[in-house]
Amino acid sequence: MTTFEKPVLARASALCFGGLLAGAFGYGAVNVLYAFREVPLNVRFTFHTALMSVNGPVMQSLMGLTILSCLVLAFRTTARDRWFAGTAAVLAVAAFLITRFGNVPINQHIKVWAVTSPPPDYAEILNRWEAFHFARTACALLAFLLIVTRTLTPAKRATPG
Repeated sequence: MTTFEKPVLARASALCFGGLLAGAFGYGAVNVLYAFREVPLNVRFTFHTALMSVNGPVMQSLMGLTILSCLVLAFRTTARDRWFAGTAAVLAVAAFLITRFGNVPINQHIKVWAVTSPPPDYAEILNRWEAFHFARTACALLAFLLIVTRTLTPAKRATPG
């Protein structure tokens, strides 16, 4: 088996970064989001702003590494593995685009609300932020599951003769 047929490092990277991305978004969806709903708005807005300033570089890097590692895996594999890795890369790109064009603009509004006051339709805007978050979480989770599926599925071996 050649190195091209056995991309161990590429597969490990895609698993690691994809799992970290899905886990980080999943933790936010299951824990942070519901905690946000339980605290007063000024606390939510202040914490949300602080969290996003820390999350920004970390999550952008993690999304980039997930996309890159899935693309490398797609180019290092063939047939079904390539399709799974390529689709995982597309899903990671979708998570990035949802974040960039869905969550980030709302984060900028929340940053202002933390030092002023929210507009009358703030609940609707926060619901949109949550919907974007669930969408990007689903994309990241599906990307990770595609990589896990192909990693756990034994490769078909050609029989001699």
